[in-house]
Amino acid sequence: MKWKDAVASLSQEHPEDTLTPLYTVWGETIKGEDAPSVRQEYPRPQLRRKDFHMLNGKWRFLITDRELIPGRPIPAEGEILVPFSPESLLSGVNRQLQPGEFLWYERPLSFSREEQEQKTAGMRCILHFDAVDQQAAVYGDGREIVCHSGGYLPFAADITDLVSEKELLLQVRVRDDTDTSWQARGKQTLRRGGMFYTAQSGIWQSVWYEWVPDNYVTAIKITPIPDSRQVRLELSSPRPFTAVTCTVQKADRRYDPEETEAESPRETQGRNVDSRNLVGVSVTMESSHAGLLILTLPEDGFFPWTPEDPYLYGITLTADKDTVQSYFAMRTFSVEPDEKGIPRFCLNHRPLFLHGLLDQGYWPDGLMTAPCDEAFLYDIRLAKDLGFNLLRKHLKIESLRWYYHCDRLGMIVWQDMVSGGASYHLPLMCYLPTLFPHMRTHTRDHHYRLFSRSDETGRNVWEQECMDTVEYLYNVPSLAVWVPFNEGWGQFDAARITQRIRAKDPTRPIDHASGWFDQKSGDFKSVHNYFRPLRVKLDGKRAFVISEYGGYACHIPDHSSVERLYGYRKYASLPELNAAYRELMEKHLFPLLDAGLSGAVYTQLSDVEEEANGLVTYDRKVVKLDVSSSRFRHFPRTDRQPGR
Repeated sequence: MKWKDAVASLSQEHPEDTLTPLYTVWGETIKGEDAPSVRQEYPRPQLRRKDFHMLNGKWRFLITDRELIPGRPIPAEGEILVPFSPESLLSGVNRQLQPGEFLWYERPLSFSREEQEQKTAGMRCILHFDAVDQQAAVYGDGREIVCHSGGYLPFAADITDLVSEKELLLQVRVRDDTDTSWQARGKQTLRRGGMFYTAQSGIWQSVWYEWVPDNYVTAIKITPIPDSRQVRLELSSPRPFTAVTCTVQKADRRYDPEETEAESPRETQGRNVDSRNLVGVSVTMESSHAGLLILTLPEDGFFPWTPEDPYLYGITLTADKDTVQSYFAMRTFSVEPDEKGIPRFCLNHRPLFLHGLLDQGYWPDGLMTAPCDEAFLYDIRLAKDLGFNLLRKHLKIESLRWYYHCDRLGMIVWQDMVSGGASYHLPLMCYLPTLFPHMRTHTRDHHYRLFSRSDETGRNVWEQECMDTVEYLYNVPSLAVWVPFNEGWGQFDAARITQRIRAKDPTRPIDHASGWFDQKSGDFKSVHNYFRPLRVKLDGKRAFVISEYGGYACHIPDHSSVERLYGYRKYASLPELNAAYRELMEKHLFPLLDAGLSGAVYTQLSDVEEEANGLVTYDRKVVKLDVSSSRFRHFPRTDRQPGR
């Protein structure tokens, strides 16, 4: 397929086409069933409590263009399976919410006698929404509980005052402008086609509530400092704690909060503790502020995190009456010169070639919501089996469950911020940089109109959401790189944004402009190359990465939701695809390591709607690449030194 044919297809949109219903093996167990137990896992593995209640399951819903009065039962048109958006098959609705319409959710919420007693005892009930797209207002018996704007980040509210022996009517009102405004939306569009996908709306991650003491841990900031074998824990809370006890799991077994509990060893005292025998020792800190704890691991208990050995330390924190479980890993991500002076991405100060896959995080039956935890595990394990050590989460913030599995399975994550802005000028954003590569480095991103960023409010909101994303995912051990902008989509002031991210998180490198429109900032010279011979062009102190390439497409009948094929090179059969992929890796990609290539991200992990360039089909039932081919497995390891 010629590059200009692929470029021309970028603008193709086919909203009149109806997607063929397509289910994953996990979705097939959910569809058509009364599924009260869907997505019941604890949603927040790094701040885990025992007393939680999931609200995923059947809710009543209504889509209307009329205003309704909160507190009155809605004239429901049916039931929707939360947390699947109404546009998805698994929701049971399969209907697109349009701009200007309202999506209403409703369900009764009853509290047990024990919960009413917890309220009397002074405990607090906190209601959590992990993501609602885009603008949400939550009501309890007609009383507004919380409002939130932004489709990818969580929000919560204290509903203790609403807890009683009376049944509570919980309602959520949602509006979604999708790509008709400047709000962050990623790959979502109301006119799907090519590399843009079906938009979704409403509740698309878990809804739940938990009981906490009157003074409780609202957040933990975990900063590993492997060079000194230390980890810094900063606790946030409504008021200062009297005492904090930290128990670190013994280092003779790996942490899994759903299978093991931390040990209960002896205690030592101190505000900032430097213990030579910390692993398996409980540390108590007297505090007059939100909480600061510095732990030092003994030399014989220090185990660095790597993709081959993803060691996690479990911890249990008791802050006055609040007890939470969390975990951390000891690792350092950086860009440093190798023995030849070439800048390289480094893990624990050792060069590591990042062999990655672009991961859109879409599913044919759940759209942006995976059917279950097992689906997350399948994708991550498949990527590892195919020899990859990195997933680039593309223009989406995933469920914290996904990051948790990357942490414990040893999959490095490059995290994109969610793109926004007005309607993109695709000739400028995609076609011209492909045709004229010099545009990639000679176009400044302070020309807001060119980059669909004329609206100052939109820029300010995106910038705040960027900072909130850094804070939200800061603790994820496997997250190695921040990517604020991709191919100029809604890009603005990338060099300044990079400095803001670095000030908030100095522990991770930044790919400030993935693809093109390089503003000479960040830690990487980052290019996308689908149509030209792969090559390396070193750039001073920045590491060189090909952050997108490949895109080889092969359509598999009966495993696609649409017959139209989109990709950068098309192959009629799996043998042809495998031969082309093998040649791409062996003759064109891997030889570039010695020339200074620090990482490469192949497009992509799975097919998505028209995009048939995945290594597995959209329904995850056919793996296109030969998994048993050992030449693609475990290459290269973290101990490989480039040039040797």
